[in-house]
Amino acid sequence: MPTTPRRALVSVSDKTGLVPFVTGLVELGFQILSTGGTSRTLKEAGVSVMDVSDYTNFPEIMAGRVKTLHPRIHGAILGRPDRNDDATAMAEHGIVPFELVVCNLYPFEQTIAREGVTVLEAIEQIDIGGPSMIRSAAKNHAYVGVVTSESQYDHVLSALRSGELSLEGRRQLAGAAFEMTARYDRAIADYFAGLRETVSDDSPQGSSFPEQLTLSYERQSVLRYGENPHQSAAFYVESSPGPATVAAAEQRHGKELSYNNLLDLDAALAIVREFDVPAAVVIKHNNPCGCAIGNTLGEAFTKAYDGDPISAFGSIISFNRNVDADTAERLCEPGRFIEAIIAPAFEGAAFEMLTTRPKWKNNVRLMSCPGILDAGTAMIDYRRVAGGLLVQERDDQEDPMDEWKVVTKREPTHAERTDLAFAWKVCKHVKSNAILLAKDGAVLGVGAGQMSRLDSSFIAAHKAGERSRGAVIASDAFFPFRDGVDEAAKAGVRAVIQPGGSRQDEKVIAACNEHDMAMIFTGRRHFKH
Repeated sequence: MPTTPRRALVSVSDKTGLVPFVTGLVELGFQILSTGGTSRTLKEAGVSVMDVSDYTNFPEIMAGRVKTLHPRIHGAILGRPDRNDDATAMAEHGIVPFELVVCNLYPFEQTIAREGVTVLEAIEQIDIGGPSMIRSAAKNHAYVGVVTSESQYDHVLSALRSGELSLEGRRQLAGAAFEMTARYDRAIADYFAGLRETVSDDSPQGSSFPEQLTLSYERQSVLRYGENPHQSAAFYVESSPGPATVAAAEQRHGKELSYNNLLDLDAALAIVREFDVPAAVVIKHNNPCGCAIGNTLGEAFTKAYDGDPISAFGSIISFNRNVDADTAERLCEPGRFIEAIIAPAFEGAAFEMLTTRPKWKNNVRLMSCPGILDAGTAMIDYRRVAGGLLVQERDDQEDPMDEWKVVTKREPTHAERTDLAFAWKVCKHVKSNAILLAKDGAVLGVGAGQMSRLDSSFIAAHKAGERSRGAVIASDAFFPFRDGVDEAAKAGVRAVIQPGGSRQDEKVIAACNEHDMAMIFTGRRHFKH
């Protein structure tokens, strides 16, 4: 690689860390070529810079849209000095090769994430010259190093101070560059797909999903292992995760998160977001073993934990309010062991208690997620199957309660209707076949993931025990036979909520009438496989 003169092309949108990095390059003998705002930033910091327009003898035009799209720029990036034909062309046209290209892109994703952004504003943030320079440099990485992130600055400077970037180092930088441009192009394509307002009459249902799907995630962490110790694992996050997500949460204390912790935290967040009043959720193996609402967060936690205290050992807890001292006091009671707690925040006294008092104080993960109750945007679920990917809208839409129908002779009382609404919100987060018993705003027993609804009914009633007297029951899908209702009646259940829609509905309704139970049909199923 030529060393005299050493040249670097610098053109960045995000200028974080730029001045000290480029200053380091100048100290190493680099001549800096730059454009527009980047050039101004460097000059204001006292860095010597040559404007690209002076090098190309062609001015920036069209309000800066055209500035680096020039043969003397791309020839300096793509040229191979050790090839006679390339060297001859470079000499003939006065092209001096770049040893380094430093470039990042217009903030397209950040722009479209803003509320009320117009299509014109979005289009203006589609970078053209940047991706061209980055791809050219990445292609020619045998000769050129391409730097696309502020996180790479220190490593690149260190390597250059030790001599030069190795071929392996340039190859790694090129790989990161191609990943960035691929992600950028995917964001633009997804945005334009979302602009389509209509589809043709012969388009299949779900045609709003793109014909080609390319997902882009950034690795946040390498995990100790996956679901089991012999499985390796990592956690990847979206470029702009919603505020009410595990990806946006901050770990304040405790051991590193595990694969299973992250799954359970996600499940815990999804449930606790269902409620506007103080609520607590206890999660084990992706299912709620306890959930409750209360006048205070402490009351909600106690009711939730008491729903199934045996299963709650080693659980994940979520709250939709800041954890206060009273709640922390209850969390720290002897005999309890908690893996992780996620909440909007932890008050000072509560944080002190949880990190100093219980036996598990050093291990418990405390996660802050200030945006737990943010409305956010509609989310998409992805699930991998062998050889493919299933994609669907997330089941987080509001249930239309005005469409619910009482189908039995007896109407539910006000208290029963309140508990039915509570149970229905939680039940949709339970693995199918799901049966859930509740009373007084608290889950009493859950039957989850069974092959028959009758088995789920039996397990839920067994968990609730004598507390099921006067309780309500929620079923995520219709009862195919009346036996599930009969099982609930034995336990003392007084009201049922379910989607309806079975060929056996009339027999199920008749069973409820025989037991003097009230039943509501919601008309909406909530399978969770």
